[in-house]
Amino acid sequence: MQKILIVEDDAAIARIERDYLEMNGFACTVASDGEVGLREGLSGEYDLILLDVMLPKMDGFAVCRALREQVDVPILMVTARTEDVDKIRGLGLGADDYVEKPFSPGVLVARIRANLAQYARLRQGAGEGDSLTAGELRLEPRSRKVYVGEREIPLKNKEYELLCFFMRNAGMVFDRETLYERVWGMEALGDNATVAVHINRLREKLEQDPANPRWIVTVRGAGYRFEK
Repeated sequence: MQKILIVEDDAAIARIERDYLEMNGFACTVASDGEVGLREGLSGEYDLILLDVMLPKMDGFAVCRALREQVDVPILMVTARTEDVDKIRGLGLGADDYVEKPFSPGVLVARIRANLAQYARLRQGAGEGDSLTAGELRLEPRSRKVYVGEREIPLKNKEYELLCFFMRNAGMVFDRETLYERVWGMEALGDNATVAVHINRLREKLEQDPANPRWIVTVRGAGYRFEK
């Protein structure tokens, strides 16, 4: 049975999340503030962490940053805010995805299942294949490391997975919805900001001039293409 950590200070929402997830075969633990959530998350006992943004004692952004430094499991941020800046901040700190309140419990379960399944598939194939290269850019599947020249580039989970997908499908054009389905493992549900944020983060980390990218280029009206 896969274990989910729910970090949520609203008892009613936490109860709904816990009850619905347990009905769908997950084991759940609830933490009601950021400090307890961080301590539980660092225990290594959980397969996925569902993390609210607005928390007492320690907000979700700080918890996410601290977790991502030590824990390699999917983190889904839950927020009532709709501003893009909050999405960008959470994803930039290492969250794999986000869910906006109010949400359908069915959608929440689907997002959790998709992230867990995609995470498992990628881990099973993590050591497969030879190095992927494009000029000075090199990706090593066996070690999950990325280099530009001799410099190692630290990437978050989904940044690495997105880059790996691009490099294995160089020259092909993908729209945001397709990228979300292929890398995150489910339909985009009408919100593709997650993909755009991760592409921007990759450009900032890999490119000398992120505004004029060499590798991940925008194809106007169609999506993105990786250039070798």
